[in-house]
Amino acid sequence: MDVSMCVHAYATSCVCTCVHVCEHIYQVGSLFAARFEQVAFSFNGGKDSTVLLHLLRAGYYLHKGKSECFQGNLSDSMLNCPIRTIYFESPSAFPEINSFTYETATVYNLQLETIRLDFKSGLEALLREKPTKAIFLGTRIGDPNAVGQEQFSPSSIGWPPFMRVNPILDWSYRDVWAFILTCKVKYCSLYDQGYTSIGSIYDTVPNALLSIVDSSSTTEIFKPAYMLSDGRSERAGRMKKLPLKCDTACLNNGVTNVSQSGSFIASIIVVGDEILFGTAEDKLSAVLCKKLNAIGWQVTRMTVVQNDIDCVAAQVEQQKSTNYMVFLLGGLGPMHSDVSLAGVAKAFGVRLAPDEEFEEYLRLLIGKHCTGDRNEMALLPEGITELMQHSKLPVPLIKCQNVIILAATNVSELETQWDCLLETPSHPLMRLPPFMSKHLGTMLSDVETAQTISKLCLEFPDIYIGCQRKSRVGPLVITFVGKDKTRIELAAEKLSNSFPAGAFSGGDCG
Repeated sequence: MDVSMCVHAYATSCVCTCVHVCEHIYQVGSLFAARFEQVAFSFNGGKDSTVLLHLLRAGYYLHKGKSECFQGNLSDSMLNCPIRTIYFESPSAFPEINSFTYETATVYNLQLETIRLDFKSGLEALLREKPTKAIFLGTRIGDPNAVGQEQFSPSSIGWPPFMRVNPILDWSYRDVWAFILTCKVKYCSLYDQGYTSIGSIYDTVPNALLSIVDSSSTTEIFKPAYMLSDGRSERAGRMKKLPLKCDTACLNNGVTNVSQSGSFIASIIVVGDEILFGTAEDKLSAVLCKKLNAIGWQVTRMTVVQNDIDCVAAQVEQQKSTNYMVFLLGGLGPMHSDVSLAGVAKAFGVRLAPDEEFEEYLRLLIGKHCTGDRNEMALLPEGITELMQHSKLPVPLIKCQNVIILAATNVSELETQWDCLLETPSHPLMRLPPFMSKHLGTMLSDVETAQTISKLCLEFPDIYIGCQRKSRVGPLVITFVGKDKTRIELAAEKLSNSFPAGAFSGGDCG
């Protein structure tokens, strides 16, 4: 590909972005005026760094000047940019990424330096060996590590000192693919298989929004990445391939953590000062637990937090990494206390940005009766947000990777939103065998039953066995929860048979 095409071709496809392209190219050229060996380029084989590679080639072309470039071999001047190129090779990288990276380095005569350490350790070793003042990165707004960065940003505290240069920081997903397709740039083959954002083999799958329904095919087929119409869903494929699923959902029977075959684990975060002050009661969490149990999911934690961005962010950050799905309730709206979205954005390390589609929904819903700032209400976590639309909902549900934000304020609204969520084609909640329960009541004392129940827990580790009293003088209620009705009935029968006839009473398992 002719390097001059990088300079001019993109202008024909996007006049507005062309201004930024040229501006960045000349910034690149000015950096080349420094000692060339003290500038490096971090290349990872992805689409963003591929774009940056060709912008660097264009910047080098402009810096050297056409006449100087053309004194040598024309084909070399069109291909080569002798910049130091760093590739952090990971054992969890896709083979296609490795192949594309090394092939590109060969084609464009890149001075490739392969580092097989983590990013920070690799940089420390590199900078000790070869002083480097600036490193070009393909970082874009919306990337988790882009928070707080500008086009020229010094490295973070605790890292080796160098200047991070982000020429395409303000580029959108559409800009990237417009450049690649217009300039006919070769890219990694994974993007033609439905991958829209590529990480490791353990956390990256094809984007489900590009799936093609083909009943005649035995394998799932996907459209190419550039067919994704909504760039906000770029990272929708960056989910765990091996979700947090219990082999045998984790239950606690009072003795040890056990598990129930084929269950996913989820957690619930409720945002509400009014609940913590005792002026309001949380009724939604219990309903949501029952809904999740009914589709075979186990809830491992319910947390109520203050209407505080840092409090929300801390809980989301902790729970999103230990649960397959996190549900967040409360803290949505135009009020000063509605901080849930800001907390989610902080937990994922992204900024809040205006979402035109969501703003249009709000405009249709609120119209002239809006008393707040609709633009602020339409600020969503950038690069990780998916709007889950349903005809019964006035505004879509918001999903940020594995965090689903529900706007319900009462049980009726929650039930409607839950039903709509399950009817949404792209919903992430796999239906599994439901949990069933059986309750036995007895007037026996805790002391009389404690030892027998403890032994029963050891004998039936796949069944949750819990005890509670509504009052100290009322009956003791023993609850059996599991997915195998036969095992539940057997555990309940064994408990009853351990005491005199008629000591326990209870209903059917359901």
